[in-house]
Parts: sequence; structure tokens; C-alpha cells
Amino acid sequence: MTAVSATEARANFQELINRAEYKGERILIQRHGKAVGAIIGLEDLRLLEAIEDAIDSAELRRAVEQNDGFTTLEAIIASRGDE
Repeated sequence: MTAVSATEARANFQELINRAEYKGERILIQRHGKAVGAIIGLEDLRLLEAIEDAIDSAELRRAVEQNDGFTTLEAIIASRGDE
């Protein structure tokens, strides 16, 4: 992964986009030596989103399996003693 300063990223934004799009390069943007963002190609973004969706789906399946039934907002409020 290539790292560039925020100043360099601003000055060379189009070039960095092209490198990410056509070469599949991942570019880390740093401010004061600290990573603050990244430029990635659309395929990398789609892969990341697919991974996040798979994780979310697995968590949802686990939650449904562990659920003993539905509850209402009123029941939650009553159990806390709030009204």
C-alpha cells in the first residue's frame, strides 16, 4: 500500500484515482504522519461491502437463533421501571 500526505493527495488527486482504478493500488492518506483515509478502487470497495454484509448476516442469524421471543417497547420500559 502506498502512503501519501494529504497535501500530496490534494495536489495529485486525479492521478491517485487513476492508480486506484486502473492499477488496483490502495493509497493511504496521512496527515501529520497519521493515517486518516484511503483511496481504493471500486472493486475493493465492493469486496469490503460484501464482507461486511456477510458478517452482518451471520450476526443476524446468531441473534435470531438466540432470541427466545419478541418483546415490546412497553415491556422493556416496564422492566426498567421508567414511564
